Amino acid sequence: MGLLQIALILLLIGGGWTLLTRKKVTRERDALTLRRVDAYIETIRRERRNADLVAMSDSELRDLLHAGARNYRVASEKRTWFLLGVGGVTLFSAIAIASHDGWRGFGIAMLVGAIAAYGLNEFLARRARAPLERHGIDVERLIVE
Repeated sequence: MGLLQIALILLLIGGGWTLLTRKKVTRERDALTLRRVDAYIETIRRERRNADLVAMSDSELRDLLHAGARNYRVASEKRTWFLLGVGGVTLFSAIAIASHDGWRGFGIAMLVGAIAAYGLNEFLARRARAPLERHGIDVERLIVE
């Protein structure tokens, strides 16, 4: 029982540390996103490929790109949580199946879960990119890792 208590304490300390440092990371990420948006605006003006984007004022384009980058980041975070949930359900299902069918059932359940997680990941990634691509925006230029 002592090991579980230590793990719980470490989990709480780690969670608290994450909450305390999250604002700083968010500010740094937003600043980098704004720099990337400004650089992308210059590229759009220089290349003049998309007439709709070129016709926008700098403030309109900045708002569109910054909102798009933020929405993409939020969608990516949601995708991560969904995939963690699918992974957890897959693991618990595989354990339950393994109690009846052994290693073979465990392996099959894990394989089915992995295929489902891959499909969900691809679907959600494309769904997150679609609004930006409709406007002719290159999503890769706005992503901040």
